[in-house]
Amino acid sequence: MSNKIDFGVSTWLWQSPFSTDSIDLFPKIKKLGYDLVEIPVEDPQLIDAKVVKNALEDNGLRVSVCGAFGPTKDLTHDDPKVHRQCFDYLEECFKLCTVLEVDFLAGPMYSAVGKARFVSSEQRKKEWDLAVSNLQKVCAMAEGHELSIALEPLNRFESDMVNSAEDVMRLVNDINHPSARVLLDGFHMTIEEKNIRQAINTVGDKLIHVQVSENHRGVPGTGLTPWNDFKLGLDDINYTGGLVIESFTPEIKELAAAVCIWNTMAKSQDEFAQQGLEFLKQTFND
Repeated sequence: MSNKIDFGVSTWLWQSPFSTDSIDLFPKIKKLGYDLVEIPVEDPQLIDAKVVKNALEDNGLRVSVCGAFGPTKDLTHDDPKVHRQCFDYLEECFKLCTVLEVDFLAGPMYSAVGKARFVSSEQRKKEWDLAVSNLQKVCAMAEGHELSIALEPLNRFESDMVNSAEDVMRLVNDINHPSARVLLDGFHMTIEEKNIRQAINTVGDKLIHVQVSENHRGVPGTGLTPWNDFKLGLDDINYTGGLVIESFTPEIKELAAAVCIWNTMAKSQDEFAQQGLEFLKQTFND
């Protein structure tokens, strides 16, 4: 691939939640051969951004930041107080991004992860309109920090709102703000998309971040993902940006239960990171 791709890994592969002490992972991530580390922000209060920034520089790593959106941070909730909690959290995440010199915050910030229900078409429209109007406010906040947001479709078991490339483009178009962009995650795509290459072309130049694992959340290259289609799709749109392995450690029981990882995916999380990176470099580099 002639376009520059930064190969990255989420610290969720080893730990949860990310805290200032998690910088101990950075030397290992660099030694494994990664360009970029992804920081998932579960609690901004646990993170001293300046210390993290220095550690990234010391290890020669770039960074991406994603948010975590549970029931207390739901922009489609009936209670505006819950929206306020989400806005306050996002503001802290934007401040963190600014210190770390990242130009976007990623994640499924339109609704709470795990909100997957049968609801009436009236209720669905009401929640959609709420997500749009609240995300317009979020985009204005992001713009104030000179940032974008990368909205992530989730599979049907984790969201009843935005599942596909088509869904996320409808949301981005309805928000109609230059800060509204897209993150695609290969794990969710293998469940929801008919054609991975076509899905990538559907979002086109709105795509600013990519996460990957296998269709079973395991090591890239060990499952059913059509990786050649993935590469062709990114080539089609001249994608330059992060390609980040996002999976989770079964050691952290609360996190493993939330994402339904009941078995180990590799002999060790280090081996997962090493094998995954080798496969991605073989696949996405010319």
